[in-house]
Amino acid sequence: MDLNEPASSKWSSTTSIKFEHVRPVNDNGRPMSRDLDGFPVTCSGSPHDSMVVLKQESRYAKANDRSFFHFSLQIEQGIPVLSKWLIFNKFKFVASKGVKLGPAFLLTRMTGGSIVGDMAPYQAFGNWRELTLPLYNKMLEGAVFLDCGTDLGSAHHVPGNPALRLGKPGSGVGLGYGLRLKSQFGHFVVDTLLMPFQQKTVYFGISNLAS
Repeated sequence: MDLNEPASSKWSSTTSIKFEHVRPVNDNGRPMSRDLDGFPVTCSGSPHDSMVVLKQESRYAKANDRSFFHFSLQIEQGIPVLSKWLIFNKFKFVASKGVKLGPAFLLTRMTGGSIVGDMAPYQAFGNWRELTLPLYNKMLEGAVFLDCGTDLGSAHHVPGNPALRLGKPGSGVGLGYGLRLKSQFGHFVVDTLLMPFQQKTVYFGISNLAS
């Protein structure tokens, strides 16, 4: 259930309440409560996590022909309707700034957040920056980007400390490149991320589909 408050100037806000039931499964589609090392993959230790979440999101947006700025703040509260359901306070912010530089467009984006209370191992945050360049026409763009992120030394608070067991340092930087194709059917995205230790990841995405 969502409640949208009328926008005031450049600010808008949404309040929602929802029930979430998270049930991890393995590659065979069977429920799982522990990973290969025997540590829990849910917060409760059972095959699923259940929670009622009250969420408040406030957004600010400002744009013109040369630049834009967007900021959002999300606050979530896990409500203990039943004793076994997750209880937590969580906040997350996202700030984006875009500036046109000649034919190119520079986009910076920063996200961050924290959680107090019941923490599930499957929760995460990320950061990235991006520069797009038009190729041939307005429908096709090339992009180069820099990803960077850190957990600020909080990885050991996650149940089972999966970051330590998987050899994740808790912070890192990655470079990447990609293509953006704008068509009447939607925006198609292909990105290749070059991460440390000779790792490479390819992402595909489709957004803004026409009805």
